[in-house]
Amino acid sequence: MSKKIFIDFKRCIACKACEVACEMEHGEARIRVFEFPDLTSVAFNCRHCEKAPCMEVCPVNALSKDDDGAVVLDPLKCIGCLMCGLACPFGIPKIDEYNKIMDKCDLCAHRRAEGKLPACVSACPTEALKYGDINDVLWAREGKIVAELKDIGDRTNVLEAYLIR
Repeated sequence: MSKKIFIDFKRCIACKACEVACEMEHGEARIRVFEFPDLTSVAFNCRHCEKAPCMEVCPVNALSKDDDGAVVLDPLKCIGCLMCGLACPFGIPKIDEYNKIMDKCDLCAHRRAEGKLPACVSACPTEALKYGDINDVLWAREGKIVAELKDIGDRTNVLEAYLIR
């Protein structure tokens, strides 16, 4: 199973620390925070799709998946034809105007090679961004819910014991 960045919308406070960290790492932010007043805020980046349409339409095979399942761009192959940007259902790949090639999130391949988390995940102060396999993320979430329910159960028993006195 490939690893991805998952977003807990309830935890995102739209501080944009992820954008700043990404920009510091890559020169331009490859993640964006969208704010919906009175509703929520959403950090959004490449979804590294299992069947990535950007990879399927690239005429020079500049896009491929690495060992972690991240869709990565080979800048030496990219011809800047924009096909990947058009094929992406989220419109994520953008043209690098200076180099005239596409630019997209690679989940900080260089950081992952050093055993580090993607910069945006490391910078998130509320842990709204999680990096990992979907099963790991869901398991961690489920474990937290079980722990919270157990804690509520324990407090309920304490309250019941207090009321019985």
